[in-house]
Amino acid sequence: MLDDFMIRAALAGIGTALAAAPLGCFVVWRRMAYFGDATAHAAILGVALALALEMPIFGGVLVAALAMGLTVSALSGHGFATDTLLGVLAHSALAFGLVAVSFLSGVRVDLMGYLFGDILAVSVADLAVIWGGAAAILILISRRWSALLTSTVSPDLAIASGIDPRRAQYVLTLALALTIAIAIKVVGALLISALLVIPAATARSLARSPESMAMLAAGLGSLTTLGGLALSYQLDTPTGPSIVCVAAVLFVLSLTAAAARR
Repeated sequence: MLDDFMIRAALAGIGTALAAAPLGCFVVWRRMAYFGDATAHAAILGVALALALEMPIFGGVLVAALAMGLTVSALSGHGFATDTLLGVLAHSALAFGLVAVSFLSGVRVDLMGYLFGDILAVSVADLAVIWGGAAAILILISRRWSALLTSTVSPDLAIASGIDPRRAQYVLTLALALTIAIAIKVVGALLISALLVIPAATARSLARSPESMAMLAAGLGSLTTLGGLALSYQLDTPTGPSIVCVAAVLFVLSLTAAAARR
């Protein structure tokens, strides 16, 4: 467990959890889980774009996720129910991404790694990207915390306070795209939403304020990552799914604790 690759994996998981925690709270409060799914599924299309243009994977995933988020925001309320629109875009982006990857000749692509993560293969350069992205996300969310929280509670109250709810939505879209770009190496495109939603949902039943919920979600996300790594190491199971399994167990335990307290 103390080998270099395990230490890098643990640092990568903690950095991703710190970035996903506050954003995951807003995803839970705003009921944006499907929005997160659609944006995450676009990551595979971003991988194909990056490999085709010989650019960093982080850049391709960021561009694709941001484009998906802005597309969903622009098309919402134009004749389609939001869940229908998200379903169409999410599965279409994933399918086009997988097809696009199959057309890349002379490029070796580990699709399983991009779909389910490959945290054990994280390099020092990947760590720099993950922690740099996490720092940018935390700074962005902390500076806009009050505006984001007010827009989440009530868009009308936000407008009365001089806050533009649309701008708040764009800030969340940017933060979500950054989170997906740094998390794809850790848990993969198919499991990113779980890392966003489950720790925040677990913290919701235990926290007494929005700020405490965000901090508790960060702690639970870090614990989830370390627990998933240990489980994967001991049982020789896939690391990304193991992390999500630990998160699900903690969620069930939080519900049990909350029911017992009531």
